[in-house]
Formats: sequence, structure tokens, C-alpha cells
Amino acid sequence: MSRGSCLRCCLVMFAVISALCVSGPALYWRLQNFKSTSVSSSSSSCSPCVCDCPHPLSLLKLAPGLTNLTVTDCGKDDPDLKEEMEKQFVDLLSEELKLLEKVNEEHMRHMNITFGEARRAASQYQQEAEKCNTATETCEQAREQAEALTRQEKKITLLWENRARQLGWQGE
Repeated sequence: MSRGSCLRCCLVMFAVISALCVSGPALYWRLQNFKSTSVSSSSSSCSPCVCDCPHPLSLLKLAPGLTNLTVTDCGKDDPDLKEEMEKQFVDLLSEELKLLEKVNEEHMRHMNITFGEARRAASQYQQEAEKCNTATETCEQAREQAEALTRQEKKITLLWENRARQLGWQGE
């Protein structure tokens, strides 16, 4: 048996077992109901059941105060809550706007502080860059001067070497 066919066989068995596990209990109860109806139809039919069960308690009977969801006694002894509840809608909106204004002011203050720090850092970096540029220019000037001196020394050396050769020096 090849590996692919073995895998297919296992998948088919898994599918059949899963289907039986899912639908098995329902089939079992239908079979039981079918047996009980066939047995009850062959024997004498039983009389209808008489249930004397009490009606379920309703929410209204359990807690009558829940039908009106506004509880009038809530917080009547708390002066702060009472004062807050008596405020007008406009007062609440103006208080909300004041709070938003305070938050915005705090945000602006934080932004200004951050912006100031960024400007200070940028200024410091600018100063460091200027120092570097100045040092680079100084080094470049010194290099140019050294090159000029080297050229001048080479000219003088060639001049003396030529004079020495004219006077009979053979060189090394």
C-alpha cells in the first residue's frame, strides 16, 4: 500500500468516526423514540400527563422596583453627588470644555518644552559643526603651507645639487 493511499484511508476513517460522534447521539435518541412509540402504539395508550407545576416566577414579582429603572433614593444623602446631579446640561458642557482647554494647554506646554529642547540640541550641533569646519579649514591651510614649503625646499635642494655636480660631485 502506498503512502498516499494509506493517508487517504486514515482521513476517510477519521471523517466517518467524526460524523458518527457528531450525529450518533441524535440517531440514538430517535431510535429510542421510535421504539417507545412502536411499543406504546401496540399496547394500551397511556393517559396524558397532568403537570401541576407552578408558573415560573417573573422578574416583576421577584423585584418590583426593577420595572422602573430610575431609583429615586440613589445618592440623596451624598451632598456632592446631589450637587453634581442638579447641574444643568450647559454647565456640564462648559465644565467639559474647560477640562479640554486645560488638557490642550498642558499639551501645548509639553510641546513647547520639547521644541525648546530640540532647538537647544540643534544649536549645540550647529556649534559643533562650525568648530569642525573651522578645524578642517585650519588643517587645510596648514597642509597647503607645508606643501608650499616642501616645494620650496625641493627647489633649493635641486639648486644645491646642481652646483655640487658642477663642482665635481658624483652623487651616491
